Amino acid sequence: MRHFKTLTDRERAIFEAGITLGAIYHQFSGTPVSPETARDVARCIERAAELQPCVERVSVDIDVSERDTENYGGYTEVSGRNLRVRLVTRCGDWEAVARLEYVEELEYPLMWIEEVRRVRD
Repeated sequence: MRHFKTLTDRERAIFEAGITLGAIYHQFSGTPVSPETARDVARCIERAAELQPCVERVSVDIDVSERDTENYGGYTEVSGRNLRVRLVTRCGDWEAVARLEYVEELEYPLMWIEEVRRVRD
């Protein structure tokens, strides 16, 4: 594709992983969620992310406790504190494994590339 002709497949796999993590975080933060709906919301996020180019696998966990929902509305929202994502992108012979997780010592929802590997079918 002409838009990526200056990138290697390895670079593109990393790029697509970063774009997908950013999309997940920014599109779904604020989504209403409860302990009863967390798994369904996580599945929706996974299904949406799988539509992104080069995405092979996505795993989403939203950690919501009953304590989080002890309020007037009975729910909380998806946020950087309760969202955990692991995804794999593949471009050509390259896979990138990326993560999104709240890191307590940083007090920040961090996105990072966990691994980049060459694969063969």
